[in-house]
Amino acid sequence: MIERRPLVTALSHVVLVLGVLIIAFPLYITFVASTHTAQDIVQVPMPLLPGPHFVDNYVAALQGTFDGAASTAPVGRMMFVSMVMALAIAIGKIIISLLSAFAIVYFRFPFRMVFFWAIFVTLMLPVEVRIGPTYQVVSDLGMLNTFAGLTVPLIASATATFLFRQFFLTVPDELVEAARIDGAGPMRFFKDVLVPLSSTSIAALFVIQFIYGWNQYLWPLLVTTDESMYPVVMGIKRMISGGDAANDWNIVMATAILAMIPPALVVMLMQKWFVKGLVETEK
Repeated sequence: MIERRPLVTALSHVVLVLGVLIIAFPLYITFVASTHTAQDIVQVPMPLLPGPHFVDNYVAALQGTFDGAASTAPVGRMMFVSMVMALAIAIGKIIISLLSAFAIVYFRFPFRMVFFWAIFVTLMLPVEVRIGPTYQVVSDLGMLNTFAGLTVPLIASATATFLFRQFFLTVPDELVEAARIDGAGPMRFFKDVLVPLSSTSIAALFVIQFIYGWNQYLWPLLVTTDESMYPVVMGIKRMISGGDAANDWNIVMATAILAMIPPALVVMLMQKWFVKGLVETEK
């Protein structure tokens, strides 16, 4: 029997509503600022209702037609760079991790576990330890200011390899024997059996890795000097000038709102698969 406690229920709802308001209020202020002029935003008190410049500000941000004191690169181009970077990193990590986990679990070759632990140990290396040598390699290969330079060094993932390995170890041996009896080779077994079974885990990892790739800042900051190769997260920082120069905060806020839309859409559209993948991974 479920015990009903109206007071406890009301209190829990109040706490949840307050939590939502605390989280959502900065986003609302950002949206409101993106619909006013720069002069309106710096006034005290700042307007708390949307203004009439919504379309003008967002079009100016996307096309780069504003007169800023810092970078005026088109946000549309920045979002394209971020989209390519996020998709390449997410898809690349999943493909490489699937293949490496498949090789480690189903193939018997010398030093198999040594290679696995060598991959796993890379999780213990801080980014700062690897970033200098990685930059040197990318520079020597002439990959600065390129999509390859932005994505290739970030594609490998020890975490995804470990997760897929643990999942493959739970696949019954009977499936392997049945595929072998049916004449399926290793890659046929991988494509027709393992990949479909891993679909929920792939979806969960795609969401995580897409957001990881979209929010990259430190690595693009090192390997890009051309405004046409700025991802949107880095572009927001470059749009803010230091010193006494006036910033177009309305354009900056519009860019911030635009930068939040793609990862938010990915999470909302794949929420069911994301949660299911995490739950099944825990099993």
